[in-house]
Amino acid sequence: MGVLSNMIDRENLKLGDHIYSWRQAYIYAHHGIYVGCGMVVHFTRGAGQEIGTGTVLDNFLLSSSPTHSIDTPCPICADQTRTDGVLCSCLDCFLSGGNLYIFEYGVSPAFFLAKARGGTCTLAPSDPVEDVLHRSSFLLENGFGGYNVFKNNCEDFAIYCKTGLLVSTNISVGRSGQLASYVSAASTVVSTTLRFMTTSFSGLALVSVGMYCVGRLVSDIGVRRDVLKVPVERLTATPGLDISERTTEMAKED
Repeated sequence: MGVLSNMIDRENLKLGDHIYSWRQAYIYAHHGIYVGCGMVVHFTRGAGQEIGTGTVLDNFLLSSSPTHSIDTPCPICADQTRTDGVLCSCLDCFLSGGNLYIFEYGVSPAFFLAKARGGTCTLAPSDPVEDVLHRSSFLLENGFGGYNVFKNNCEDFAIYCKTGLLVSTNISVGRSGQLASYVSAASTVVSTTLRFMTTSFSGLALVSVGMYCVGRLVSDIGVRRDVLKVPVERLTATPGLDISERTTEMAKED
């Protein structure tokens, strides 16, 4: 893979690969784990609930669930349009007409920063394939808690399957790189506005780029200090709590 694109051909996919496909004119990407035989395990909300706020905001983004309707169901997956949680879908349904990309693990800081768009790579190394497949299979059977666009979304799910890492605090965003890039961009815009009257344009641009890069880097799962390696079996030990609450409790116990 290169700096410009993470696009990959289907024939080059390997078991346990973290893959994704861009949605809504590249506004956001949907992520999952390739488990072989043309199938992908992924975490999603039902149609009209992608943001998961329970408000009208949920209608602004299309669901990442497969788009086949009840009238023309996929011969492999049937109709999963209204289904949410952890699903197993064929590659065509997962992509929903989009291109196929692979998420990269164990990249260098320089490579990470060169990929200006978040949600494409991480400094964290991937665990062995057997561990990745075990987590995805276990979560397909037992669930991954409630979907939350800020702390427990499809990218968070895929990163956990690959690394076993969960955020141990409930005061920050989850492991999602694409969300971290949006937060960094928003913070940069606010800070840049405040500095606009006190610096030159070139200085302002340099500071803005630096702030954005630093914000993305410190939010990456590979460098954060508020993460915990959690065996997948422990996630079902306290079913009354969501993922962030369970991980916080585990951190206190450990």
